[in-house]
Amino acid sequence: MEIIEIKGKPTVKVLDKGYVRMVDTMGDDLTVVNAARVSYDKQKEELDERDERLIRFLAREGHTSPFRHASLQFEIYAPLMVARQWWKYVVGSSHQDNMVAWNESSRRYVTEEPTFYILAPDEWRQAPENSKQGSGDPVDTVDGIEISGKLIRFINEGERLYREALEVGICAEQARLFLPAYGMYVRWYWTSSLQGVAHFLNQRLAHDAQKEIQGYAQAVDVLARKDFPRSLEELVK
Repeated sequence: MEIIEIKGKPTVKVLDKGYVRMVDTMGDDLTVVNAARVSYDKQKEELDERDERLIRFLAREGHTSPFRHASLQFEIYAPLMVARQWWKYVVGSSHQDNMVAWNESSRRYVTEEPTFYILAPDEWRQAPENSKQGSGDPVDTVDGIEISGKLIRFINEGERLYREALEVGICAEQARLFLPAYGMYVRWYWTSSLQGVAHFLNQRLAHDAQKEIQGYAQAVDVLARKDFPRSLEELVK
């Protein structure tokens, strides 16, 4: 994945219009090492081979508290269906109270032009044969063209009704009911400890995770490894 800059920060594009932007970080691999060594009143200025072995030991043995002294802050722009799956992960995660924060833009106040995730005809997937969740093989191209067309018409009609409601004076928090929700892009800040990020990556980089959120997890992984290469090498399997 290519790293570009948006608003002066490293960013990875995802899907047709989405992205993950690294807003800020607190700490690096050395932060983890120093948090672990404070028990012996030790502090390092540079990472060496012994420190890398220490990180490996901490991850292998489940001594995770040193990984919570570093944190990462991302800005994410994704379809609502991705955002809600991500949020369910945060709520259900055992690390939710370890420096995890989530702030999302709201259409109660924001009336900017809606943006939607529109799949190309060759991106639609069939329902799996032996499972109630996930997806299977790509649909036939002819069917994909028809389904993409229906989605575009549905979105256009929703946008038209949304604008009409605003024009006649309906408040934004109610007018948004006309917008097709699950494909609409939303923007949020996600701040998490390094341990929480690693847990998210282990869950959402898995082969059976929803394909769309896998793309976002890959972007988070690429950006996070710039500052935490040794820690994530050991934490993300």
